[in-house]
Amino acid sequence: MKILAIESSCDETAAAVVEDGKTVRSNIIASQIEEHKKFGGVVPEIASRRHCENILDVVTRALDGAGCTLDDIDAFAVTYAPGLIGALLVGTSFAKGLAMATGKPLVPVHHIAGHIAANYLTDSSLKPPYLCLVASGGHSHIIEVLDYTKYHVIGRTRDDAAGEAFDKAARVLGFPYPGGVHIDKAARQGDPDAYTLPRPKITGSEFDFSFSGLKTAVINIVHNADQKGEEINKNDLAASFQKTVSEILVSRTIAAAKEYGYKTVALAGGVSANSSVRGLLESECGKNGFRLYMPTLDLCGDNAAMIGCQAYYDYLAGRRADESLNAAATLSLDDIAV
Repeated sequence: MKILAIESSCDETAAAVVEDGKTVRSNIIASQIEEHKKFGGVVPEIASRRHCENILDVVTRALDGAGCTLDDIDAFAVTYAPGLIGALLVGTSFAKGLAMATGKPLVPVHHIAGHIAANYLTDSSLKPPYLCLVASGGHSHIIEVLDYTKYHVIGRTRDDAAGEAFDKAARVLGFPYPGGVHIDKAARQGDPDAYTLPRPKITGSEFDFSFSGLKTAVINIVHNADQKGEEINKNDLAASFQKTVSEILVSRTIAAAKEYGYKTVALAGGVSANSSVRGLLESECGKNGFRLYMPTLDLCGDNAAMIGCQAYYDYLAGRRADESLNAAATLSLDDIAV
């Protein structure tokens, strides 16, 4: 079964052809990073306009790369939530048009479910149930993956997501957008114990996250040094920040796995590309006898292959959409069980 998938939830216009939920025939991404870099972050209106300009070309290239035409496609899939509403609407509208024009099924896919599914493309031996840490620019979740289409969120951020905190800390340190990769690079040359940074906890919610205070602590360190005419060691502060974020994410994931009785843990989302998060989670899972799955680096960020993979399981579960499908800027995974 061949699925043509579209992803446009933020600043990448992506399309892919995935066969039987496991074989990636093509995976095309048109990135807008260079354009948004001068603003220090994604400008939603610009992102939406670029999606409009790029989507036809991206879909055409995905079909060509897979050696397919629309006649060879069995179903279409699209990310419809969550994300930037204008960006989502571009992909959703285009996918609905394809489905209506060809009379073929349309499968709506939740963005976070797509990130989780990236692990199936990396290692087909992964099967639910398991526990997954999803960390990206807009999301920080600890999720029970009960089945391929059934989830239970047991922890989430109360304010900034981990990736957002990386970008804002990087900005104050003078690194360009997107900041996570530059923090990671600088951290390798710094002392992770040079600064003691806060590790916020949520009273009564031991598996929830809060990164706003940590981000603010980094901003205050830099601003206070500027006001005193002092120089800070950017590499040391980057290393200390990255270590703190990694320890917060990993410690709560390991604690949740123990609490809920999971021996299999997965990692997903853009922050899953961070070397410190990957390394620490691998180490802690090893100590506790847990089996760990992580996506390859090319599948950590937003892409359409992961959407096509998840769409296969949603399709098998009977999930379909018609011309009334609308995009949603926010939608919990708990609300989409098929």
